[in-house]
Formats: sequence, C-alpha cells, structure tokens
Amino acid sequence: MIKSIRPETVNIEAIKYAAIQTVDISLLRLDKIHPVISGNKWFKLKEYLKLAIEGNKKGIITFGGTWSNHIVATACATRSAGLSSIGIIRGEEPATFSQTLQDAQAFGMDLRFLNRAAFREASKAPDTFLPETNDWMVVPEGGKGESGVAGASSILDLVPDLDMYTHICCAVGTGTMLAGLTNAARPWQKLIGISSLKGEDGLTAAVSAMLKPGAARFSIFFDYHFGGYAKHPPALVDYMNQFFRQTRIPTDIVYTSKLLFGIEQLLHSGYFPENSKVLVIHSGGLQGNRSLKAGELIF
Repeated sequence: MIKSIRPETVNIEAIKYAAIQTVDISLLRLDKIHPVISGNKWFKLKEYLKLAIEGNKKGIITFGGTWSNHIVATACATRSAGLSSIGIIRGEEPATFSQTLQDAQAFGMDLRFLNRAAFREASKAPDTFLPETNDWMVVPEGGKGESGVAGASSILDLVPDLDMYTHICCAVGTGTMLAGLTNAARPWQKLIGISSLKGEDGLTAAVSAMLKPGAARFSIFFDYHFGGYAKHPPALVDYMNQFFRQTRIPTDIVYTSKLLFGIEQLLHSGYFPENSKVLVIHSGGLQGNRSLKAGELIF
C-alpha cells in the first residue's frame, strides 16, 4: 500500500550508559523506517488506512497540534495511499504556519483550525463539527483507538529473538503504543512506560482499558516529563546533546529524550535486576525538533 515504508531497514543498537554494565540496553530504531512517516506513527496509522481503503472512504480526518508528528505523518501516508486528508488543528490559525503544518499542507492536507475549547469538543464528537464524517475515516489524535493499538502491536514483529528481553520500554503520550506493545509482549516480560505528561495518572486506567485478556504487565513512570508535554527546558536539551555525543543517536524533545533520560535514572536507582535485557523503542518524532532555535541541538 505504501511501498516507501521499509521495515527491513530498522535496526537495533546497543546502548552503554556510563558505569552501568550489568543491564543490557538495546534500542529499536523506528525513527529510521521513513523520513516523514517516522517511528510509531506508521504502525498506529496502518490499520486505519487499511479500513479507509476497504471502506471506499475519501480519506482520513484527524486531529493534532501545530508541531504534531501525527498530523504530518497522516498527510504523507494518506497521499502515498491515494487518499485525501483533513487535519483539525488545535488553536487559532497562525499568521505563519509551523514547518510541520507547511509540510502537511504540501502533502495535500486540508488544514482547519479550531480554538482549544472547540477542538476538545470536536475530538469528542466529530460528527457535530464535521459533516463529512460519513464519507471519511475519523482517526483520533495520535492514532489512538482499537486500530491504533492493533497496529502498534505489530512493532514487536520487527524484533529478532524477542524472547530474550526481560523488559520493553517506550514513551507514553496517549498510551496507544504501550497498550499495543503490552498486548504483543510475552507474558513474562515487563512493559515500562515513561510518560511525557504532567499531572494526575489517568494513563494507567486508559492503557488497561485497551489490553487483551492475558496481556503482559506494565508500569508507567511520571517523574521524567521535564515540566509537561512538549516542555523542553535547557536541562533536557543539554541531555539530548550529551546523549548524541555519547551514542550518535538523535532524540526528540517530546518523547524519546524523556524516555531515555528516565531509563537512565531507573538504571541508576537499581530498578532493573542485574543481567536484565531491556529493549527500548525509539518512536521517531524527530521533525518536532524543528520548533527549537537553530543551534540548540548539535544534530
């Protein structure tokens, strides 16, 4: 359907954190699968795309912010699949579009802006705001939903020797990827989520509601958000640059940087038993780094 997606190009890289050698850390580089439909976004979209094509829909309507990885990935994926796309964007229309919105528009996405209150209502009841919904596939923000979870479950199909891992770790926004991974993991494996959200824990219940009977166990940590969703204080940017110097692996300001920082802190605290083998999912999203000023990142 989208021939430019080439999962065989994904690789798994070992990471060595300084002075921590009793735990093996491997990073699944989903950021390498496509220059635009990067990381977990492809997996959360692919089942929706399949349903849209099978249902003879005109295209996909979805939701997101001005720097949304999901918005630009949807725009690119739908165009590649021969479908149209409508993006409902959170906030008033800006005088100058972000690079993300410019890219989405270049891929043919029809961008429509709603203030935050209207955006929340439209997300809950799209039929009220969007008369086209009967002819279109509506995809929740971030690819959340049953089809998104099903697609995310296939991420682990890319992992050779999956059985050898004791822990599987990922960043958490909507919880869709964590739910998919937990459904697909072996019963003895422990799933670890690092939340990018600040506030009370609503994610644990949300993820639990998306799980199949007999799914593996999971935990979510909420201490490594650096101030909240998309917040990126200088300490986080410094960490991203430091991590790149050590590993030559780029991270993003919303998810993977906080994930890898959180994993490092858990290692230092002795959370993982000795000789654990930990698989960490790099979920892409690097395009969002373009919201930073030139020169803040060294990659």
